[in-house]
Amino acid sequence: MTMYGANPEQLGHLGRTLNGQIEAVRAVRSTVDGVLSGTTWHGPARDRFSQEWTDSFTVALRRLEDAFEIAGRDCTTRAEELQRIMGV
Repeated sequence: MTMYGANPEQLGHLGRTLNGQIEAVRAVRSTVDGVLSGTTWHGPARDRFSQEWTDSFTVALRRLEDAFEIAGRDCTTRAEELQRIMGV
């Protein structure tokens, strides 16, 4: 038999966990930005890395933040709706 539905408490926990990871991703961006700007490193390799960091990695990390926010909000909203429907 196939089960449909979710445990509202667990779903809410998943939503909060996803939202919590947004700060972890922001911390990665901030840490690398800070260390990169404080590193004495000149030349084409540094320029390439810096460009790739800015154009590729940072963009990907921001997309990950957005995905965590959307998924976290969706899980939290669904958990609240389930609790309301179930009268919990």
